[in-house]
Amino acid sequence: MKILIAADMEGISGVTNWDQVDPSKPEYPRFCKIMTADVNAAVLGAFDGGATDVVVSDGHAGGYNILIEELDPRVRLNSGNSAPFAMVQGIEAGGFSGVIFVGYHARSGTENAVLAHTWSSRRVANLWLNDILVGEYGLGAAVCGAFGAPVLMITGDQTTCHQAGELLGSLETAIVKQSTSFSSAECLHPEVAQGMIREAAQSAVTDLREGKAPQPFTVSEPVKVTVEFRLSEMADNACRLPGAKRLDAKRIELTASDMPMAYRAFRAAVQAAGW
Repeated sequence: MKILIAADMEGISGVTNWDQVDPSKPEYPRFCKIMTADVNAAVLGAFDGGATDVVVSDGHAGGYNILIEELDPRVRLNSGNSAPFAMVQGIEAGGFSGVIFVGYHARSGTENAVLAHTWSSRRVANLWLNDILVGEYGLGAAVCGAFGAPVLMITGDQTTCHQAGELLGSLETAIVKQSTSFSSAECLHPEVAQGMIREAAQSAVTDLREGKAPQPFTVSEPVKVTVEFRLSEMADNACRLPGAKRLDAKRIELTASDMPMAYRAFRAAVQAAGW
């Protein structure tokens, strides 16, 4: 049973502000260690639950955050977000029975959610797939669903876990902090949080083995991707992409043949937006 663990950083144990996840800031190395430990807890739980093969994808910023020398030696690590599937790199290889999201955050504009944003806090205000408002958890889940893999579990603050459950179904969750604003939360000690992550991962993979996992999250094809940018100048730039349709000052629409292509189109639009 092959499991993909896709890791972000804003939802990691103890994280409450940008300085802790910014490679240029002094706090960042400390939280790379905690991120790696959170991922290891999910790895242990996945194997406890019956996984036979685990692949990890480092999905924060440039994708160079997880400390490979401290990672469980049984796993393989996808590092570097220039890869075609970035946050869920590896899913395209096929054969995955399920996916675990570690360290995720709520979508842009969400109240009481630590560092809530969607892909780029500077550029993206909102993202819709076929008129469904999604965050990064929804975007990644739709790509995984296109390859037949359901999201089994998510870790992060209480708002993130609730929001993901509303969209993706009955997931296992590990709520490692209770958000009280965009940059504050009541945080569990990492050892306590990691114990919860391991237990939830074991339960999620056990349910999968017993046929009780959620269904893959899929969107109908062709896929309509609607992006609302922070500034009209960003939409000016992004709407130069072939096939882009301008909806209003800040929103553009792109249509893709399938979800993997929609993922690429969205990434291209955000990059083209510049700023």
